[in-house]
Amino acid sequence: MAHYVDNKEFLEALREYKVKCNLATEAGLPKPRLNNYIGECILLIATRVSYRPNFINYSYRDEMISDGIENCIQYISSFDPEKSDNPFAYFTQVIFFAFIRRIGKEKRQSYIRSKLIQDMPFELFELQEHDEGGVFQNTYIEYMQNNPPQEAPAVKRKPRKSEFSDLGEFV
Repeated sequence: MAHYVDNKEFLEALREYKVKCNLATEAGLPKPRLNNYIGECILLIATRVSYRPNFINYSYRDEMISDGIENCIQYISSFDPEKSDNPFAYFTQVIFFAFIRRIGKEKRQSYIRSKLIQDMPFELFELQEHDEGGVFQNTYIEYMQNNPPQEAPAVKRKPRKSEFSDLGEFV
């Protein structure tokens, strides 16, 4: 079965890119651009991950793909070809977690929207006719200018308890 990304070629392209990056930093130059093959591989991985059943039905799937590509480019220097010979798995994980972060952002935005709509008086959703030539004015815009949206509450996470947090018994 032919894979859509050849892991060996992808690894070799990343090794060449890493060498170019090292030479550029030694010479004090900016990092070189990614070659087309690396970019194509990242795009293929991000697109394919977006077709997984847990991501396929989101309306903002294109934003998820964009975030995944952006994170791959951001963290490409963290991939070390000497430690791992599986760049496909590394970038798949980077993209997967970028998708999860995008879903969280969109859910927070949805929460803000729903709270705004819930807290608004019903009359704001009606268009009102004025005497001046039958011109309609949307009072929602006026309301939003006077009452800017609130920030969504921060997600509270349970702090991790270290297994070595209570060393009083052993001292």
